[in-house]
Amino acid sequence: MAPKKKLYGGETQKAVDNFPISGETVPPSVIHWLGRIKGAAATVNGELGLLDKALAAKIAEAAQAVARGDHDDQFPIDVFQTGSGTSSNMNTNEVLGALAGAHPNDDVNYGQSSNDVFPSAVHLAALDQATNQLLPALKQLERSFDKKARQFKDVVKSGRTHLMDAVPVTLGQEFAGYAAQMRLGQERVAAALVHVGQIPLGGTATGTGLNTHPQFAERVRKLLAKESGLKLIAPPADPFEAQANRDALVELSGALKVVAVSLTKIAQDLALMGSGPRAGIGEIFLPELQKGSSIMPGKVNPVIPEVVLQVCAQVIGNDTAITIGGMQGQFELNVRIPLMARNLLQSIHLLSTTSDALREKCVDGIQANKAGCKRSAESTLATATALNLAIGYDKAAAIVKEAASSGRMLRDVALEQGVDPKVYDETIDLRRIAAGNQAQEPAKKAAPKRKPAAAAKASGNGKPAAKAAPKRKPAAKA
Repeated sequence: MAPKKKLYGGETQKAVDNFPISGETVPPSVIHWLGRIKGAAATVNGELGLLDKALAAKIAEAAQAVARGDHDDQFPIDVFQTGSGTSSNMNTNEVLGALAGAHPNDDVNYGQSSNDVFPSAVHLAALDQATNQLLPALKQLERSFDKKARQFKDVVKSGRTHLMDAVPVTLGQEFAGYAAQMRLGQERVAAALVHVGQIPLGGTATGTGLNTHPQFAERVRKLLAKESGLKLIAPPADPFEAQANRDALVELSGALKVVAVSLTKIAQDLALMGSGPRAGIGEIFLPELQKGSSIMPGKVNPVIPEVVLQVCAQVIGNDTAITIGGMQGQFELNVRIPLMARNLLQSIHLLSTTSDALREKCVDGIQANKAGCKRSAESTLATATALNLAIGYDKAAAIVKEAASSGRMLRDVALEQGVDPKVYDETIDLRRIAAGNQAQEPAKKAAPKRKPAAAAKASGNGKPAAKAAPKRKPAAKA
């Protein structure tokens, strides 16, 4: 939709006419940061005596309005435009020039180039949104999972590997794992932001800094950091590295992809554990948000996990495009920046809002299906793994095979095959098994009984390995 009054000029109109591609404009956050950068640039140039101070103040005031989003309708250029973002930089120069009564190039763009200003705006938009939206959302989701981990710490259920029954775990252990995934995701994103904060501002056309004051970039960075509170805004490790590539954006996108992979695993687990309620796994109750079918009465679907899975697929796809974009550009400039900006900022936004939705509409309301967990914990024949230390793997495997084929209870088969009832009951304690090596002390009490149990192996599965072992030592001495 065209603005009622156009503040932009001919260069912007040319770009609108040249790029009728997607109907999607440059992300507003990039435009807002272009405004902030140009406002700070005008202020610094005024302080350095390079611009009339009164004019610099007018440009800075107009830039604040752009940064607030007051003139978003004045930025109509398609996001798929010239790869350096020159069109959007010119658009910003023209709007600020019209608002402040200044020349777009000579005044508003003084000491700058599209080649250093536009990528700087993209970096700072990503730094801003990741810092103030994504990381807090992931932290809150981590806390939600951690709260559920504590709530479910004594709820024992069947573990699963390869989608097959495994030794028991607690529902709390699984949710603690999810909390850790979110915690590590935050660490990965935060680590990438250190490099994202290193902006190429001051390099002008090729990284040499031609036509800009030696103190310009440092002063602008300090002013931007002070006004935004973003402490990671920093000079580049090397001006030519910063100008020629967008590796930091690729790095951040990679961290976002890992978060998406983590959320995919979690969402799939939640959907599977909530499946049923009668013919599925049925170990948790997901919040009932809406009808799940237009024809099947009472059906409830895992709608939030399904949204999460779709978003994560989009983020992973975005990362592929960003990766390819990062490869493009020759010598002193990457020329796929608008594409990278679009996809990266979309990924940050999607992961932020989706993390909030997952927390608020799903995780916070999850309840344990204690009957379902108890049923799965008691049904898994993999609990026999705990008997290995007492009777050996082969004997335990024979018991499991017989129980599985006959459908009889594991305990009945074990006792029939000579396992001492007291040994069985002390060993097959589901909570102790779920505790793993954190419950070693009680298991040690059964250790003296292993020798008689080992002797009983001969009647079941051939010669016991324990009897053969002592004969090896003399042989070795000989």
